Amino acid sequence: MLEVQFLYFTKTTKMDILRASDDFMKLCPGCGWRYWILPFLVGVATAQTAISPVPAASAPPVPYASVSQLNLMLSQLEQVAQATQADLTKLRIEKWKTDSNTKRGTQADVESLQRNLQMALPEIIGQLRTSPENISATFKLYRNLDALYDVFGPVVESAGAFGSRDEFQSVQNDLSALERSRRALAERMETLAGAKESELTQLRTQVRDLKAAAIPPEPPKKVVVDDTEPPKKPVKKKVIPKPPKPSTPAATQQPGTTTNPQPSAQPTQPQP
Repeated sequence: MLEVQFLYFTKTTKMDILRASDDFMKLCPGCGWRYWILPFLVGVATAQTAISPVPAASAPPVPYASVSQLNLMLSQLEQVAQATQADLTKLRIEKWKTDSNTKRGTQADVESLQRNLQMALPEIIGQLRTSPENISATFKLYRNLDALYDVFGPVVESAGAFGSRDEFQSVQNDLSALERSRRALAERMETLAGAKESELTQLRTQVRDLKAAAIPPEPPKKVVVDDTEPPKKPVKKKVIPKPPKPSTPAATQQPGTTTNPQPSAQPTQPQP
């Protein structure tokens, strides 16, 4: 059986909580906020007050097995608290064979335990009965039991060292019963924490699936290749005509001169 341990919660702090529990119970019961619904006029001739109750948000039903387990646990704890109060009252600390400082310190611890068992513990148990699977209320009860156990332990040790055998045996039995209740509550708190974590995981999965379904994915881009495209015609190069060659100019004649053409050479005939 796994016990949840809280190392940061020191014994001094727990004793202060126990000793301050009676001051907390003396607070004004009307300190909580009160909300009033104002009446409004209906019609022109007549007026009437109408207070429409606001329906509370429907909480998920608590399993029957969980409620039964909690009720049995709380009933046993209430019996332990009643027996412890009776046994603390039977302690005769003033007759113990020890110094006055030890007696005063033990008596102060006993009074703090009695105030917690009479006022603070019943109120926390009532809150947990109202919300059986409330993690905060469950932890609050565990923390109170943890404080009771740490303060009750030294009282039992002092009773064994300086008190009678009957006093020691009675408070020792009460301390063992309180420890069993604390262990059982720690196991329940661990189970509830695991269940809540599973619910959160499922809710996250549902939210992710809903978001994915609400936003459709973008369609993939398609590239269409047209194989029937006609081949491109070759581009003909333009033929640039070459410029004509310039003709040679005739020889220019000077004025006053005649040009005698030379006679063509005649063939010489042979002499007979």
